Amino acid sequence: MNRTLLPALVIGVLALPAALEARVVRFVVEQRTPFAGGAEWGQAGPYERLVGTAYLEVDPNDPLNAVIVDLELAPRNARGLVEFSTPFFILKPVDLARGNGKIYYTINNRGNDALLNAQTQADVGENGFALRLGYIVADAGWEGDLVTAPTRLAPSLPVAVQPDGSPIVGRMRIEYSDRNIPAGGAFTLNLEGSAPFRSYEAADTNPAHSQVTVRDSVGGPRRAIASDRWAFGRCPDGPRSLSPSATDICYFEGFKSEQLYELIYPAKNPIVMGLGHATTRDVASFLRNDLKDSAGNANPLATSAASVGIKRIYATGASQTGGYLRDFIYLGFNEDEAHRKVFDGVIPTIPGTDRVFINARFADPNVFSSQDVTHDFLQSSYPPFTYAVTLDPTTGIRDGIMKRPATDPLLFQVDSATEFWQLRAALNVVDTDGRPVPVPPNVRLYFQSSTGHGFTTSGLRTPPAGQSPRCENPTPTSVGDATRATLVAMDAWADRGVDPPPSNYPRVEDGTLVRLDAARRGFPAIPGVRFPPSANDFEVLDFGPGFGRFGGLLARQPPRSGRTVPMLVPKTDADGLDVAGIRSMQIRVPLGTSTGWNMRKPGHREADLCGLTGSFIPFAKTKAERTAARDPRPSLEERYKDHAGFVRAVEKAADELVRSRFLLKEDADTFVAAAKSSDLFGRPVPTSTRGR
Repeated sequence: MNRTLLPALVIGVLALPAALEARVVRFVVEQRTPFAGGAEWGQAGPYERLVGTAYLEVDPNDPLNAVIVDLELAPRNARGLVEFSTPFFILKPVDLARGNGKIYYTINNRGNDALLNAQTQADVGENGFALRLGYIVADAGWEGDLVTAPTRLAPSLPVAVQPDGSPIVGRMRIEYSDRNIPAGGAFTLNLEGSAPFRSYEAADTNPAHSQVTVRDSVGGPRRAIASDRWAFGRCPDGPRSLSPSATDICYFEGFKSEQLYELIYPAKNPIVMGLGHATTRDVASFLRNDLKDSAGNANPLATSAASVGIKRIYATGASQTGGYLRDFIYLGFNEDEAHRKVFDGVIPTIPGTDRVFINARFADPNVFSSQDVTHDFLQSSYPPFTYAVTLDPTTGIRDGIMKRPATDPLLFQVDSATEFWQLRAALNVVDTDGRPVPVPPNVRLYFQSSTGHGFTTSGLRTPPAGQSPRCENPTPTSVGDATRATLVAMDAWADRGVDPPPSNYPRVEDGTLVRLDAARRGFPAIPGVRFPPSANDFEVLDFGPGFGRFGGLLARQPPRSGRTVPMLVPKTDADGLDVAGIRSMQIRVPLGTSTGWNMRKPGHREADLCGLTGSFIPFAKTKAERTAARDPRPSLEERYKDHAGFVRAVEKAADELVRSRFLLKEDADTFVAAAKSSDLFGRPVPTSTRGR
């Protein structure tokens, strides 16, 4: 369907008689087991895990569903409704009366949810914070191209067909790189490139009717690979082992991980992937509002035969699912078929301005745009970028993600520094001409300064930095202190009306969001550290007339590139640490320079950024070491003098972070205890007093 006709389509649908209400037809709990061995979680006590399947149906004629691409081409049942299903899991207090009566809906990333498979308290780790507060945790599958597995939430979504029942065929484009090619190379890959995902079947397996190219760099020229040098099929040991297949590719010379390959082929049987948004909407709405499903099965969260008893429901998602939540709200799915608000509060983390774009024919939500790989693919940034309704001067699109006051949630978006370098986060606060844009009053934009994707950093209470085989600098690990604090702040805002902390995103108005050349000039000249030559700049991508801001058809592959907009990035201080943002303990009391970027090693396309990975470059311990290394950054000795000075710095930072409400008191106390027991200046460390 041509999405440019969407407004007229919606007007036409509004004129129809009242639509059949879409609903959860059956909500079947298939397994109920004690969670984590029956462990107690604060005042909520022991939890149980419920696993099952939700069977759903939607009316294609309902205006709330009309935005879903190809829904009108999905098979219908005798009532004219489209059927689909999804697995779910729920963690709930055994005694619901001991919980807080609120749901924390943790939207899975590519079917993966840490709590789905956790068996012990150690498996749960820091994810147990919501349980200690008494939350019910729930999730259901949404990504329709996942290979079914017990460890993943993989929904069953319908395939669109032509009105006469014949297959729909369209152009599919795939890139293979060191993101999916093993380091030692491979002769064969599934067409999608990653084993956990189902490939769209080739409608024509004659290689002469498809194209494969190879290039040495993102911007390098594409060189055609002759059609007699590859085939559709599996060949794990080379061409002599070739077995024909419509869902795999064999390259006779072997794929090399240091190169970029592109396949464009005629695919068939597109999944109605946009129904993924309906799975989230309808499962969440059912759990919050309905006593029973259409078949009479009771809502497992109902506190009595007369009351569900759910007070609030909040949703969160990270990276891919942060972009999913931005689309979910933008496309109107926070309103259920009864015109009720679904989520009271939403916390997308680390999406930048990405939109997952599952609402497209032949959608491939596993893929995302970055500077070094799949640069001009979806998921990607596409206007509207902003939560407020604003005008994008490059495309002329005037729109916003939050434009439905009756059903829009309260929202925190929390980004790391990587999102400014790779996922174009600056476009949340500036337009494509670099002019500042407003943030709505029901939105807060928070910045986890100097962290990599996943809020990675190094310092107090983190493991030592690691090393990626592709990345030049040491790679830090994730921290979750602010994530816990933001859940508490969201609940206070939604449930009690307590205003949250103000936004602290980098801004052009205060000089903390700057052009790349200014950022380069302000970054310290650390020996052996290369500053990135570029970020993942925004390009206007034209996928053809059937694609637009709501999604649609990807007829032009590869897309035509329009204006390129250089991205703004955070300004750093003399230590190379971002000036704006939360500035967590590891940034306020640093042991080195943490960044949201890393560079690729020589031999791995060294001119490019290294994926979504951050860097950690430690400080010298003494002034003499620093001077010998010609490092401009003060040493640990110069910063803190001794152990007592380091502890004082941590105590001061902990107090500041607690007062700003980005650190909970329990986490602050743990930081101070960890500082007192640290061996930063050669003191012995009693293991019993280490921070958790």
